[in-house]
Amino acid sequence: MSNSQYQPPLEDIQFQLEAFGYNDVASLPEFEMYDLETAMECLEGAGDVLINSWMTVNKKGDEDGVHFNSQDNSVQLPDGFKEVYDEYRESGYMAMKYPEQFGGGGAPHMLSVLLGEIEIAANKSLSMCPGLSHGLISALKAYGSEEQKETWIPNLVTGEWSGTMCLTEPQSGTDLGLVNTTAIPDGDSYRLNGSKIWITFGEHDLTENIIHLVLARLPDAPAGIKGISAFIVPKFTLDGRRNGIFCTGLDHKMGIHASPTCVISMEDAEGYLVGLPHKGMRAMFVMMNEARLSVGIEGLSLSEAAYQEALAFAKERRQGRSLNPSRNDTNAAADNILVHPDVRRLLLRQKSTIEAMRGLACFTSKHIDLSHHHPEEKQREISDDLVALLTPVVKSFFTDRGFLNTSDAMQLCGGIGYTSEIPIEQYMRDVRIAMIYEGTNHVQALDLVGRKLVLGGGRLLRRFAKSVEILLTECAADSRLLEFVGPTKQAADSLTQLTMHMAQVGMADQESAAAMASEYLNVFGYVTFAFSWLMQCKEAINRDDAYAKTKLKTARFFYKHVLPELESHKQIVLQGKDAIMDFDESEF
Repeated sequence: MSNSQYQPPLEDIQFQLEAFGYNDVASLPEFEMYDLETAMECLEGAGDVLINSWMTVNKKGDEDGVHFNSQDNSVQLPDGFKEVYDEYRESGYMAMKYPEQFGGGGAPHMLSVLLGEIEIAANKSLSMCPGLSHGLISALKAYGSEEQKETWIPNLVTGEWSGTMCLTEPQSGTDLGLVNTTAIPDGDSYRLNGSKIWITFGEHDLTENIIHLVLARLPDAPAGIKGISAFIVPKFTLDGRRNGIFCTGLDHKMGIHASPTCVISMEDAEGYLVGLPHKGMRAMFVMMNEARLSVGIEGLSLSEAAYQEALAFAKERRQGRSLNPSRNDTNAAADNILVHPDVRRLLLRQKSTIEAMRGLACFTSKHIDLSHHHPEEKQREISDDLVALLTPVVKSFFTDRGFLNTSDAMQLCGGIGYTSEIPIEQYMRDVRIAMIYEGTNHVQALDLVGRKLVLGGGRLLRRFAKSVEILLTECAADSRLLEFVGPTKQAADSLTQLTMHMAQVGMADQESAAAMASEYLNVFGYVTFAFSWLMQCKEAINRDDAYAKTKLKTARFFYKHVLPELESHKQIVLQGKDAIMDFDESEF
């Protein structure tokens, strides 16, 4: 059984959905069946299943890990994983987030992302299997032929099949232009040969079939990234034959022990071209960008799970006396540690950043829905730009903060937090990979600075700045919000000034811009958190319930004790590259 305290944070989820305009999405014709009440019922129902199934095997999965059989190239997941996977699949909640036209529930992304948060918190390793299927479905929906959609998507939706993305090779990590897996035409299909590494759920015993999306080169492919094509390569072909794609080994990892990370070899594996020749990165980027947002949610999910553990410990653990005698528990020999200022500081750092992340996740996912379904083209374009801009920020800043939050939770719990008696140490190991995969966090920073900021002459950033400006104007009209408006505006102004500085530096010296990109992304992240919190304050100020009052107190902590961290990152950006690059190689 699980040793976790985690329960889905449904009260905050509902607050966030209301604060960030879930009704705007639910009013679209495609989502009329998912009003707020229905959405919350779905999350509560899915949460009950996940707590009673996925979470019960999370600790065992971490302890037992996965097992590779070199005799038949099979991978076995820990005991109980197949059963709880099937239980959740049969509940229907797993398919809720998938397109209705292929047998899914057709839920809006704004709801799906919060369902994903609960799935990850319940069992991060297991959540990665359907998570990858979701990305493959989106890629096939965008670039697959009608026949491919009808052939492959329905069984991915039900969870009877699962998906992977096969990018990385031993010589080709982030630089996918170095991919050398080959694809030779063979009638209506192709024969693929090559090796891929770090393939999550590349082999397992949960589903009847595994559908790989593989990057490879055709014989006439031009060099570099412009010569990459994408292929569907199934474990079993449609006529039931075992295809020539096998797992030849597993990686042994710091965390996510129950998620198989595979070496995949292809020997004349039968594959089917997705989209146009040499244009495979289009389909892969659909899957990759969706994965990057999902990875960002991992930082939120495990922050929440670790916070709940730390809070429960703080309420039960007794040690010392409060320095304020009015807080002393006269019926006990010591006070619980929640009376101590530093314990509260650690908890509130977690709580305030978790709720900032959840709000920004709602904002971003709302614009995913609007970018696909809003009837006005102009709004679709605005939303698409906002999602593109915020994707590297969500992936990087959420995962950085997720690791820091789990560390704070461990620190609060002292020695027991460092043991397996409570699951914080597992959460910390599990979340650490999120800063690395789907493009390391510095790669996200380079994407933000080198691509997103310059796209359309700064159009994406202007879209976000306009959202901030509108919110500031609305809130400035209410005197009750001025204490939050001031620091948000100051943070936004700092970002504007720093962006102009980065643009000037980048034109003169690209290496200097790259050296400062990660710190610039951190500044951007704090501004998005301030934006998220101001949206929540705007909602809370007009409510008279206890939860809204606590929201405003949490916001005050954020603005006074977390947002000032922005200034240190800003000052580092302004220092430039010299102190980093002024070393000879021999000096390291």
